[in-house]
Amino acid sequence: MSITDLIAKYNIPIPRYTSYPTVPYWDTDKPDSKRWFEVIKDTFDQTNKSKGIAIYIHLPYCERLCTYCACTKVITKNHDLEAPYIDALLKEWQLYLDTFKDRPIIRELHLGGGTPTFFSPSSLERLLSTIIESGEKHPEYEFSFEAHPNNTTEAHLLTLYNLGFRRLSLGVQDFDPSVQKVINRIQSYETVETVVKQARSIGYESVNFDLIYGLPKQQLSSVEDTLRKVRVLNPDRIAFYSYAHVPWKERGQRGFTDDDIPRGEEKRALYEVGKRLLMEIGYEDIGMDHFSKTTDKLHIAKENGTLHRNFMGYTTSEADMIVGLGASAISDAGKAYMQNEKSIEAYKKCMEAGTPAFIKGHFLTHEDRTIKRTILDVACKMKLTFNDDLVNYMTFQMLSQLKEMEAEGIIERNERGFVLTPELGKMFLRNVCSVFDIRMHDRAERNDKFSKSI
Repeated sequence: MSITDLIAKYNIPIPRYTSYPTVPYWDTDKPDSKRWFEVIKDTFDQTNKSKGIAIYIHLPYCERLCTYCACTKVITKNHDLEAPYIDALLKEWQLYLDTFKDRPIIRELHLGGGTPTFFSPSSLERLLSTIIESGEKHPEYEFSFEAHPNNTTEAHLLTLYNLGFRRLSLGVQDFDPSVQKVINRIQSYETVETVVKQARSIGYESVNFDLIYGLPKQQLSSVEDTLRKVRVLNPDRIAFYSYAHVPWKERGQRGFTDDDIPRGEEKRALYEVGKRLLMEIGYEDIGMDHFSKTTDKLHIAKENGTLHRNFMGYTTSEADMIVGLGASAISDAGKAYMQNEKSIEAYKKCMEAGTPAFIKGHFLTHEDRTIKRTILDVACKMKLTFNDDLVNYMTFQMLSQLKEMEAEGIIERNERGFVLTPELGKMFLRNVCSVFDIRMHDRAERNDKFSKSI
């Protein structure tokens, strides 16, 4: 089968597998808070001293709407909103501190959004110093944050560095002015360059760029020019994402037509050119649209088999538990997931009342945990070894799909399982993961829930 035929077959809506089950297939919209905190306490007691915990903080405010974005956000220039939101975050953190028996050992801390650097350096210091001082830093801690180049100041960088942050991720997307205009993300090369130079001068150890292919008005020349500029700035990691066109969910995406968006072979060509140029300038393909320098911790973890994947994406952290703070944030206790209210006002109202703001949750069955481990092995190790637990849940449909993928050159079977092939296997990694997604296979309405795999 030709590559064109394979793309036509496998370019379907499927998850990115930062969790299993994925959020649309969780069991309950009426979360059991008492049971959740019992699971959290149990996981904490088992893993805090050995692995530590991870914390994700969702900071949802942005001054301008980027029309490609599908994250939970509020567009405002009212910075008086910072203090009340931070108050709510700290009250939520206290709910967890009241549950923990010991001081938490913080292994990973990540600020996402929205735009975390919407918040002033003093606001971020108040929030983060309170959280960090309530626990202890793990010897191998990693603190990171997402940043908008237009409003990330040297004061932001210094404040966060002094709190222990050593990695930042800059939302670049594309340097082409015509693309930037249509996605309402106008930022100059010089602005990005300034932030990168300041961060490195201060002592940041890892800089990531988020790039997107398939954006409205984007052409091969856009990607080529962007990668030429990326080469000069030399970030340590690259996330080269596929644009997810979901106008039924995001009103901002209704401002351009289908004719403006690269599709099919045209979109795939954007990725292929981008990937080729990334490889030429010294990046290695980690998987799931992630690339890194061979000196970066992400690549080292992939090579030694310790790469992990969770709601924050690929990570080198071994923490089994993620505490998600803020509106829409998701927590992972290993055996259960929980998501907060997406409405910021509803979230703050719960915090003012001293009650959890949960809106959706899931307690994993034995089957869920087996499939979760399976999908993580495929996503992180690019291979799978069958075990008795998995064999018990293997279906005829799974076996048939794997047989097809073997014939198509996507996987290579062996006596104990399979490995993904270097080119096609990585290209269709999400599709291979989806073979084992029992919950998705049982639902016929899945096609409007996810972006396409390519």
